[in-house]
Amino acid sequence: MKKTKIPFLILFFMMAFCASVSTLAIAQDIEPAALILLTQESHLNKTELEIWNSPRFQKQFTESYIAETEIEPRVTEDERKRMQKILTLMSDDKLDDAVRLLERNRGEAASAVFDFTLANIHFKREELDQATEVYLAAVEKYPKFRRAWRNLGLIYVRQNKFKESLPALTKVIELGGGDALTYGLLGYSYSNAGNNISAESAYRMAIMLDPKTVDWKMGLARSFFEQSRYADAAALCKTLIVEYPDRADLWLLQANAYIGLEQPLKAAENYELVDQLGKSTKATLNMLGDIYINQEIYDLAVNYYIRAMEMNPDKKPERSVRAAKVMMVRGALSETKKLLASIESLHSDSLDEEGKKEILKLRARLAVAEGAGDEEVRVLEQIVELDPLDGEALILLGQHSKRIGETEKATFYYERAASIEFFEADAKVRHAQLLVSTGKYNEALPFLRRAQQLKPRENIQKYLEQVERVAKSR
Repeated sequence: MKKTKIPFLILFFMMAFCASVSTLAIAQDIEPAALILLTQESHLNKTELEIWNSPRFQKQFTESYIAETEIEPRVTEDERKRMQKILTLMSDDKLDDAVRLLERNRGEAASAVFDFTLANIHFKREELDQATEVYLAAVEKYPKFRRAWRNLGLIYVRQNKFKESLPALTKVIELGGGDALTYGLLGYSYSNAGNNISAESAYRMAIMLDPKTVDWKMGLARSFFEQSRYADAAALCKTLIVEYPDRADLWLLQANAYIGLEQPLKAAENYELVDQLGKSTKATLNMLGDIYINQEIYDLAVNYYIRAMEMNPDKKPERSVRAAKVMMVRGALSETKKLLASIESLHSDSLDEEGKKEILKLRARLAVAEGAGDEEVRVLEQIVELDPLDGEALILLGQHSKRIGETEKATFYYERAASIEFFEADAKVRHAQLLVSTGKYNEALPFLRRAQQLKPRENIQKYLEQVERVAKSR
């Protein structure tokens, strides 16, 4: 007898009842991360999608069991009877038995509804890879199966497979399923795939359909930021902050926009507010330090660098060491000493050899700046003892020897430094200057020419020409 196919709507109530017997816990905890600009520690991070935890999303997923006639595969009378048995098992929470029965009924000639139902069980159990495989089988059998495409897109987003989620979610919209969640996740996927213009368009659609969900507004603000539309990002964040004043991620995103607008002090205000909320991280504290050091507010900068180190003393203190170098050059000696003392106190055990050398070099420069020549030599000698190939320390020792009139010792240090390829050019220049200071102009010329050959510099070229003129006149 010829099989008659009927719409799958007849399964509506049983499917809805079955799906409601347990909560679909598909939340994924991803800690929100601050967006920190101009740092090496971090780059722009992804926000947690709170939509996973919302009752509305869980309700929508539950409703995915409900058939829609125009975009649904059909079932035969015999398949309907078998599906009724499966749904009865599911309603009795006998999912393992339901899975086994679904597997037996899946075949190539069977309706894609069997595949879809099996995939939904895997999805509910967080067996995402298995669910993906079966959803793909369903849409291969029935390419217009919108619910299968939608759930497939959800899984790909959950797994951060954004290149795969884009065609799945787009297919849902093509098939008439353009709800707020689909547009929002499409925007999220485009954003993570680096297509921020398309992300903006998708987020706008999501906001139009669902103006209450903050995820989509945050996504739109981030799409502005990624397009360097900092004023738009800051303005949207301002609107959102009025509604959600306790959300640190909003304050941080606006701070990044202010930095893009070259308004660092406004950004600093935001970071301070995040600190008051108790949401500061090592990155945000270091960022405050960077802003204040650039504004020459060194005491505040040092305090924030120290707090950042205290927050995570196991991490290497490269940021603080770099800050100490900057303050040293700018003559902020007391602040440099305070920061160095904290670095040594907090990281004495975690500093590697390179880190120890950097600290010793800074100590040596402080000794020079404070007129403590003997201390400078002691520290530099420690550096050379740690690393005999540290050309910078050898050159500094040569300069010290030159200052106190020990030219032979200075020559010895410059020659040692010149034997190290990376420092040869600078060592040759220092050696030439030593010779010039003692009136040996002709002897200095070969060192300067070699330095220019290795590392051409305009100021050294002018110095070479001056020495040549003096040498010819003598």
